[in-house]
Amino acid sequence: MGIKSFMGPRAKTTTKKEYKAPILVTDYMTRNLVTFRPDQCILEVMELFLKHNISGGPVLDDSGFLVGIISEADCMKTISESRYFNQPILDSEVKKFMTKEVETIPHDMSIFDAANVFDAHNRRRLPVMQDGLIIGQISRKDVVIAALKLSGQNW
Repeated sequence: MGIKSFMGPRAKTTTKKEYKAPILVTDYMTRNLVTFRPDQCILEVMELFLKHNISGGPVLDDSGFLVGIISEADCMKTISESRYFNQPILDSEVKKFMTKEVETIPHDMSIFDAANVFDAHNRRRLPVMQDGLIIGQISRKDVVIAALKLSGQNW
């Protein structure tokens, strides 16, 4: 008589499920941007900052190309200068105070590389570019949110 096994049927071996979490800038960036024009009044920009609860945004020319970025810090320069020269804020245009040399990142960059760019350049937001056009913007907060979503994953 042969030996009988009383262990019962063996459990099926399961393969480890591979989870591919989104880690690109395009997965976490803001697509619907509030944009500004170089000839726009700085007071109007400040009002839009408050209305949309933002602290800055890209400045685009009439053709839609990125020519700068305007932030609350740039508006502080306007306020300070208007007080110093005793002139109204209303006369100032965005092009006078915007940052003209803007660091940008490509759309296919990982959020980890974007974190390095934020660290190296000390910026709060970076325009995301594809084929020379702005397609979105990513902030430091977006990168932190992405890291929290990926915290349980191995990369």
